[in-house]
Amino acid sequence: MSRAFVFPGQGSQEVGMGRELAEAFPAARLVFEEVDDALEQKLSALMFNGPAEELTLTENAQPALMAVSMAVVKVLEAEGNVTVADSAAYVAGHSLGEYSALAAAGALALSDTARLLKTRGEAMQAAVPVGEGAMAAILGLDIADVKEVAATAAEDQVCDVANDNSEGQIVVSGNIAAVERAIEIAKDKGAKRGILLPVSAPFHCSLMDPAADIMTYALASAEILPPKPPVVTNVTAQPISDPDELRSMLIEQITQTVRWRESVLTMVELGVEDIYEIGAGKVLSGLARRINRDLGAQSVSTPADVDTFLASL
Repeated sequence: MSRAFVFPGQGSQEVGMGRELAEAFPAARLVFEEVDDALEQKLSALMFNGPAEELTLTENAQPALMAVSMAVVKVLEAEGNVTVADSAAYVAGHSLGEYSALAAAGALALSDTARLLKTRGEAMQAAVPVGEGAMAAILGLDIADVKEVAATAAEDQVCDVANDNSEGQIVVSGNIAAVERAIEIAKDKGAKRGILLPVSAPFHCSLMDPAADIMTYALASAEILPPKPPVVTNVTAQPISDPDELRSMLIEQITQTVRWRESVLTMVELGVEDIYEIGAGKVLSGLARRINRDLGAQSVSTPADVDTFLASL
């Protein structure tokens, strides 16, 4: 049975995430301590206790979500001798989750990943002044229609397709006026709904160019090893193992569409039958079932989930 491990992105964070893992497993505590040390910040205390407004800040949410994912990975290793290299045919991550996937597959060191995500979060937040950008979910249209909507709505501003999450759930990103125009144009085209998202910046569009420049510099000195297994990247929706290609993908994904629907379909074509969402929340396991009803999909985020997963092997 071929399985893939996938890693959540921003929006899956919630106060209390990782606390049960830390209380139950020494391996999880070690991950949280290493991330705290790497960032010289008590990020774990913020994750366990809040406040929510601070945890939701992009610069905190990104390394925090990675830390929970890596805590689960290390617990599976310690409790069940389950390694990502031996247990998964592929890994993938949604936006920041691609960093978690690389760390889980041994391509990036944990402390480096934490620092890179802190830098990435700060750079993405700083790229566009607060209140100038927006993102919106367009429900009920296919990707070709939403691309047309975004192009029409842009006018002399930016409106790009940010996330192709699943059939009928596509996110656009850009200047706030352009995104608001996209919602109205999408409704005229027959969309069920257009919903402004509660985000602090317009991710995955060309307004993020300044953040991509900063990450080009930050990633230049990062050691990236060949991942085992390969990573199905957001930008190409194809498996990649070459470290230089992966470095380029991490830079490009800041301004490019997260091709999540295609990434899941690629893994299915390559023989994946079960997808396990490693870390906080259940967003990606839910999307997997929408993308392909025949996929087995479940999340592994709590001690009970760990026990269920290990019992299923």
